Amino acid sequence: MKQDRFLTGILIGIGALILIALALFFTRQDKKEYLTEKSPYAATYNYVLAVTNKDYNKAYTYLADKEHKPTYDQFRQSFFNGNVSPNNVGVNVGTAQVDGNDAYVDLTLVYSSSDPFSGGYNNTDRAQLVNQNGDWKLIYMPYNFWAYDWYQEPFKP
Repeated sequence: MKQDRFLTGILIGIGALILIALALFFTRQDKKEYLTEKSPYAATYNYVLAVTNKDYNKAYTYLADKEHKPTYDQFRQSFFNGNVSPNNVGVNVGTAQVDGNDAYVDLTLVYSSSDPFSGGYNNTDRAQLVNQNGDWKLIYMPYNFWAYDWYQEPFKP
């Protein structure tokens, strides 16, 4: 009889811990918000956030208006086809270096491990931006957020 009460107490305790864990999980999820400042850092951060949220209309507004810019349909299709795949990587947006109308933003790409026995790894790269009419626009991002053929002259046989 005592063992049944003890087992019942343990099961109730486990159930309470599960409910607390679920409550914390759903209430502590960070809702990221777009930055309003006009800086290379903000433009890069907002682009990454828009792509992560699958808000392709907003993400497209951060692309520079230069020759061979992809159309919106080409841009969006790159994500749907898997040519651009930000799903398996996290990004830490670092500091920006501004040189006139050009800027570079340091990025740390955080890749998770594919097996339980090894840790993930980090890769550093840079975003390149240009100032167009007072707004910072991207002309390059690392692979997981950028297709290789954007801003490239189309192949002509």
